[in-house]
Amino acid sequence: MKEHDQEFLDRMHRKFREYRTLIDERGPEIGFEAAVEASVPHQVEQMSPFLEEPSLAEGFRRSIPIFESFGMEMEVVDISNRGQDAVLEIQRYCPYLEICSQYGFDTPCEAVCELDVAAIRRAFPGMHGSILARQAFGDCVCVFKYERKAGG
Repeated sequence: MKEHDQEFLDRMHRKFREYRTLIDERGPEIGFEAAVEASVPHQVEQMSPFLEEPSLAEGFRRSIPIFESFGMEMEVVDISNRGQDAVLEIQRYCPYLEICSQYGFDTPCEAVCELDVAAIRRAFPGMHGSILARQAFGDCVCVFKYERKAGG
């Protein structure tokens, strides 16, 4: 496992623990929905400063040091085209792969990535996000695509 600060490790474990509790108590669909709703305010707080940049690429590039502080290796590619402000977020290292099984998950995707993408869509109307590649499914990187109408 890469070096991570204790605060990040605590947050990772708390996220998995809370999600496991939600789906155990409410079932997978209602638990996921509850987790997404609970995550929306966090996404607004965390992502707003970056999404206020003139382009998604500029904003996401400004977030790289934060991801690096978590031990992640992130690259951002501007794919804006056809009136869309768009970016690929490429993660070369997934720290969640190493702990998801401790909470009974085969992959971390549902508890982390799918949940975050869904919460970002709700937190920022007009923003579309999708997961294009997943290390947990054998891809060499995780790739996320985010897009919105050009001009904000």
